[in-house]
This record gives sequence, C-alpha cells and structure tokens, in this order.
Amino acid sequence: MRSIGRVAVLGAGTMGSRIAAHFANAGIASDLLDISTEAAKKGIENAARVRPGGFFLDSLSSLITPGSFDEHLDRVGRADWIIEAVVEKLDVKKSVWKKVEELRSSDSIVSTNTSGIPLRLISEGFSPEFQKHFLGTHFFNPPRYLHLLELIPGTHTDPKLLEFVANFAEQRLGKGIVQCKDTPNFIANRIGCFFCGTVFHYAQEMGLTVEEVDALTGPAIGLPNSATFRLLDIIGLDVMALVGGNLYEGTPQDPWRDRFLPPPFLKQMMERGWLGEKSGQGFYKRVGKEKEIHALDLQTFEYHPAAKAKFALPVFEDLGERLRALVKSKDRAGEFLWNVFADYVLYSAERVPEISDRIVEVDRAMRWGYAHKLGPFELCDALGFEAVCDQMEASGRALPTHVEHLRSTGVKSLYRNFAHGVEYVDFRTREFRPLESPGIVLKQQTILEFNAGASLVDLGDGVLCVEFHSKMNALGEDHMRMIQEGLERDSVALVIANQGDVFSAGANLTLVLLAAQEGEWEDLSLAVQRFQAMNMALKYARKPVVVAPFSRALGGACEMALHAHRVQASAETYMGLVEVGVGLIPAGGGTKEMLARLGDSRKCLELIGQAKVSSSALEARELGFLTDSDGVSMNPDLLIDDAKRVALALACGYVAPVPEMVKVGGLGAFAALKLGIWSYWQGGYISDYDVAVLEKVAHVLAGGGLSGEQTVSEQYLLDLEREAFLSLCGNRKTLERMGHMLKTGKALRN
Repeated sequence: MRSIGRVAVLGAGTMGSRIAAHFANAGIASDLLDISTEAAKKGIENAARVRPGGFFLDSLSSLITPGSFDEHLDRVGRADWIIEAVVEKLDVKKSVWKKVEELRSSDSIVSTNTSGIPLRLISEGFSPEFQKHFLGTHFFNPPRYLHLLELIPGTHTDPKLLEFVANFAEQRLGKGIVQCKDTPNFIANRIGCFFCGTVFHYAQEMGLTVEEVDALTGPAIGLPNSATFRLLDIIGLDVMALVGGNLYEGTPQDPWRDRFLPPPFLKQMMERGWLGEKSGQGFYKRVGKEKEIHALDLQTFEYHPAAKAKFALPVFEDLGERLRALVKSKDRAGEFLWNVFADYVLYSAERVPEISDRIVEVDRAMRWGYAHKLGPFELCDALGFEAVCDQMEASGRALPTHVEHLRSTGVKSLYRNFAHGVEYVDFRTREFRPLESPGIVLKQQTILEFNAGASLVDLGDGVLCVEFHSKMNALGEDHMRMIQEGLERDSVALVIANQGDVFSAGANLTLVLLAAQEGEWEDLSLAVQRFQAMNMALKYARKPVVVAPFSRALGGACEMALHAHRVQASAETYMGLVEVGVGLIPAGGGTKEMLARLGDSRKCLELIGQAKVSSSALEARELGFLTDSDGVSMNPDLLIDDAKRVALALACGYVAPVPEMVKVGGLGAFAALKLGIWSYWQGGYISDYDVAVLEKVAHVLAGGGLSGEQTVSEQYLLDLEREAFLSLCGNRKTLERMGHMLKTGKALRN
C-alpha cells in the first residue's frame, strides 16, 4: 500500500523551501536540494524567518535536510515523492529530471510545481514508467496559508496515482484540491491574471489612483486587505510581468490575451527597478523613521503620503447586498467595479470547458488560491445571474452561447440550494448536478433549535452540534442557552463548532462595557457566574464534549475549549487568554484551568499577563491551551468530520470526570508573583495599570489570602476570578481599555 514517509524537494527558492516547510508541518521529513547546501540552508532559514512563518513551530525545520544537486542528488532514491520547484525554464527542468530519472525509486511519485510550462513539454522524451508517475502539483505561496493545490495529470499519469495524491494532499497537507487541464497557467493564475489585468485596464482608462483601486478591490468586494497594488508589491512586479508574458505567448487564440501584457506604468516601474517589497518600493514605499506609507502617482511617478479614498462605499454586512449596491451606484466606483466584474465573469464563462469542465473548479481556484470570498460564478449569482446577463447585453457585451442557452431554459442562478445541499449548473448539459463537499457542511444539516446567536444541529449518529453564527461569534446569552440545550438533549456526544470566519473572538465585550458603565453589578456578576457554570457543565458533562476551534479562539472562547473533554483544532488556530489587554482577567474559569493544567503559577502569570496567542495549533499545545490528547486537523474543511469522529470514539464507554482540587501557593506564592510583576514594571515593559491588573491575576493564582500552600476547590478559584473581574470593571482605566479595543481593535496601554 502506497504511503509517503519522506519527500525530496528540488529547488530551495521561495516556493520550494515553503513546500518543504509545509510537509514538515504535516510531520513529513524531506531533503531540500539546491545549487549548494548553503543555498538550501538559506531557504530553510528564510521559511522560518518570514512572517507569516512557513512553519507551525520553528523546531519543525529539523525535519528538513539541506543538500546540493551535485553532492546529494542520490537522496532522491529514498523519497516517496519528488517535487521539482526549480526556475521556470523548460531546459533547466528537463535537465534536472533527466538526472533524477536515473536515481529515483521506480515507484516514487514525481511532480512539478510549474505554474506555466505545459506538462507535456516537461515529460516529453522520458520513459513510460516515469510518465506514469508524473503529474503537476501546483502549490500556491505561501503553501501553509493558501488552501489551493492544483493537480494536473500528465498525458500518461496513472489515474490511481492521481487519486492517491489528491487524497493524501487533502487529508495530510490540508489542501483544497482542484484538478486542472494542462492549459496555460492552469485555472487560478489564468483567471487571476486576467482579473488583475482587467483592474489595470479600467484603472488606467478611468484615471483612478493606486489608493482608490485598492480601496475598491479589497475587503469591500470580498478580496483580501492586500487588494491589487499592495498584492503586486508583495508578489513582485517582475513575477507578475513574467506570468502575464507567459500567458500572452501561450494563448494565441485567446481574444482577451492583451489583458495579460503589462501596462505602460508597470513597464516603466520595472525599468526603474521598482519591483515592490523586494526592492524597497513599488506602488507603495515606506518613508522616514516613522515608516510612513507613501503611494505612487501613476501619472507623474512621484510618491506622496497615501491618501484615503473618498468613495462613499456601502456598509452592508452581507457581501452580496454590498456588491449589488456597489455596482448600482452611479459614481466612478460603481462604473469601475461593474466593468471589472462584467469582464471577469464573461471571461471565466468563456473559458469553460477550455480550462475546466465545471464552473466549480474555477470558483474554488479563486477562493482557495487568491483568497477571494467568491469565485467569478459565485460573484455572478451574488449580483444576480439574470441582472448580470441583462446589463452585459445592455453594455454591448456578447454572452457566450452556453450562457444564452441557460437563459433560454429559464435558469435563474448558477448554483442553487436543494433538499440535501447545493447544486451547480453543468454548462455542457444545461442541467443542475449535486455539488460534492469534502466534509460536513453545517448549513446543510438538520437544525433542531435556533436563536439569533447559535443553532443546535444534528450531525447524525447521535452526535449534536452547537453552531455559532453571530458577528465575530462573540459569546453571549444566546450561545450559553444553546449549549445548555445541547447538553440536556438526548445524544451520545456534543460538538461545539461553526464554519464562519472565526471560531469566536471571545465574550461580548460591548455588553460587559455597557453593564459596567451603568453600574449594573448584580447583572454583571450573574452573567459571569452563568458563563463559569456553563464551562463547568462542559467539563463534567455526562457525555463527551468536543470543541472544534479554528482561526481565532480568544478569551472566553479559549476558556470554553479549556473545559471541553477534547479539542479537535484546526492547524491554523490562534488561541489565547487575552483579557488583560482590556484591563480584565480570564474569569470564565480560564485562570483556574491553566493553573490546574500547568501547576505553575509563575508560568500561568506569564501566559495570561502577556496575553500570549498561539500562532498555530501546535504552538497552542506547547503553551498549554491544548493537551497532547487533543487533535489537530490539517484541512479546515474536514475539521467538523474529525471532531464528530473523536466524539463518537469518546462516547464508547465514556465516564464523566470526577471534580478535582487545585493546588495553590498562598501568600508566599503571591509575594513571589508580585516581585516578578514589579521587575517587569521596573524594566519598562508594563504600565502602572498593567501592574494593578496583573496583581489581580496573581491574587487568583495564589489562592487569595491563604496563609500557605494547600489545595482548594475549583469553585473557590472561580469565586476569586469573578471578584477580581468585577473589581476591575469598576476601574475607569479598564473602561478606557475596553472602549478603545471596541473602537480601534487595538489594546490601550494606559
């Protein structure tokens, strides 16, 4: 049975080194080879140093062995999978593969990470046995964070091998798999480069500034903060020009191919060496000691302090509603976005079935590879399929024949909901087909109970799930009621999960601030008691409770996870007890639980006092937020499936835990903790008010005013937490911190 125990990555540049790093994240050792061993070592160092980092933990770099092509190429013989990521030149790639062919194990997988060279040209002339094991595996940079892996079969690739790679990459590497045809730049870069070229085209035609374009092509339309010009500075203008040039040359029959050519301003910038971040300046640069951001004037080629765009953008929370409002607006913003969207949707529709037989792969490629909230066909539905077609025709754009046929049959959208999930329209047959999903989709499950903040969902097999669906999933009364309902319902296990942008940003800070400002101390005390009681109910439930965090799981959300029987965390989980940042302490049992886990009040004070947040699930385990028995899911799409599986396994012979006692150090421990706090203050690391907040944390960790070391009940520590929390809520400086956080999203060190 085929397995992957070791890989070899050929080429230690930005892409190759980060591919090796991501295999290390999955616990798989590799050999990273380059022109010299020093070059390979430098690639590993860069993967660790770059932020965001390529490794879940820097220590994982030990799984990568550096080497050189000249001295160590024979190491490919011990690899189960050999991945080539050398420079994008056909002769170089073929030369490397010729040497590898003689040294590789006969059954090893051989794949290229090329983004633009046809696979048939790379594999041409190699043995049938080599070609049987050869395919394209196009990772997107950085591989740790971008979900997409484009799989491209070669002319003679074994279908079973292709299936194995897809399953392995999905489960072990956490990738979203899109199978592509061997067409120029495959799917994501073909469509993504067209989108970028179209933004250039209309920005130039309408005279928009760099800042205006980025304001219109970022989060406002469901794209990342990097938008367009900022993204190009990160990628490198030379890289963009190279990809676009390759696309232009490789698509002679494409009527839109001029969009791939660099516009005049891009050519001039490259002539001046303004390539983006790698050269210190591009569309933006930082100026002076304060690193003030300046933007480029595309007309004069002079820089000026970046100005805020003056468009009156709609603020609808729902993305579809916001997009519809944007394109209907009669200002320059609306005109620009309509033209970009129209060409983008039209071009994508014309490329089916050339680059993909289904619209699904195109949408997934843009969401997973470019971090767009919506792919082009999903965007079309969000704007309204019929409205888009009508407006395209009104603006003189001819619809593709297959789209015209869809309209004639009465199709009103490209995707639609049905009883058991979602269907997509097949352009070839003009029929709707079920859309497969790699894992459980909560919105497709049976809802048993519902309120404004949470739902109780039936996952089947006797497992229930409490799903959060409030803004930032800030925890409040609705969530606690639904969790209580989930605990009381007849079931074998309970999962707490959701599929939003974040697991939970913590307790609802707005409600805490309002209650404190109004002096509603009894209500506030009762709210804290209810949250503590809920977490204790999770810990001592009569059935197993599995919490499935991902992305941010902060403050109260972290406390909830600490009290679960088991956590099944997404690999990209950022957990932390961050309450001191708003002048509070963890009071949902978090302070108590960390002391019980770590057994060291000093470590607990450091963790809570510095508001440490893990940079991955593996670091969360190192910090103590996760235990060795807690699981980690590489693929976020499979997180709830994994959590359900764990819950069912725990349910077999499950016995509820027995209440525990916690060891505290008393006044002696409190004195030692105060000394540590004072030393931090003396060193200028914390403010006067930080001292006051941290002393409250120390008071709880030491067990209050107890004379010496002894064991206390969990309830005793919960009472100390609540008392400290309420006393801090009564301090003006804490109110200032909470208000500042709600207004700016940043901590105030007053």
